[in-house]
Amino acid sequence: MVLAGPTGVGKTGLAVEAAERFGGEIVSADSMQVYLRLDIGTAKPTAGERARAPHHLIDLIEPDEPFDVAAFLALARPLIAELNRRGARVLVVGGTGFYLRSLMRGLFVGPGSDPAVRNRLLAEARASGLEALHARLARVDPVAAGRIHVNDRVRTLRALEVFELTGRPISEFQAEHGLAEAPYEALFIALGLPRAELLARIEARTRRMYEDGLIEEVRGLVENGFSPDLRPLQAIGYKQAVDFLEGRLSRAEAEAETVRQTARYAKRQLTWLRSQPRVTWHGPHPAGALFEAMARFWEA
Repeated sequence: MVLAGPTGVGKTGLAVEAAERFGGEIVSADSMQVYLRLDIGTAKPTAGERARAPHHLIDLIEPDEPFDVAAFLALARPLIAELNRRGARVLVVGGTGFYLRSLMRGLFVGPGSDPAVRNRLLAEARASGLEALHARLARVDPVAAGRIHVNDRVRTLRALEVFELTGRPISEFQAEHGLAEAPYEALFIALGLPRAELLARIEARTRRMYEDGLIEEVRGLVENGFSPDLRPLQAIGYKQAVDFLEGRLSRAEAEAETVRQTARYAKRQLTWLRSQPRVTWHGPHPAGALFEAMARFWEA
């Protein structure tokens, strides 16, 4: 069972309720919740929610340790196999589309890497800024640029590296691969809300994050030696908190920019979900129809 949806739609609460109701265990497919110490800005399940249902693949590594989709798959697939062996009902929950797609349909590896090209691109990113490299990617591979956020340094550099090494857009390689592997029989549920309601939820959640101490969380990370340039600290919410701490934004501006960037991210998540095959859409409330669909799948 996969439960996906845009950020702020209410996946966590519904997943915990479903796990309680059906005796399930939750496997996180969230690229930020793997990090220790990053709690408020990642909207991790609370201690109370984790006590109500088993959670996996949360709080795995420090913010300065590398983690990518290959590492996620290396952990998620054996875990799901073990849960299935035990007869547990597995509920994969998250909004990181790349993780979900790779888990359900296989991982595209692509052409090899060239350290010289990668290091040159890294130097260009530092000198000219990531936006300039993303703009270059948009010129040579608009399909990939449309999928990759302007602040996603790793994927932007990888797409440019592939183009420089092969002369072909990475999106062409991905289309040829087709991500055809399908190792699981799964019900893929996506949660959706009217745009205005989702935006209101995002605004309320962002306000709670700042009230609950997002800035203090980031200040503590920096004071403990974690560079604000780390990839996790450049994620939405964390980047704006860093900008506040370094004097580039006021608190009100940081909060407003977090809302704006979160809403843009949610729109991209919805666009991706609508492009996926065999997705069943539900609203998060009332949850009766959603739980009925889960019961039919698990009890078939």
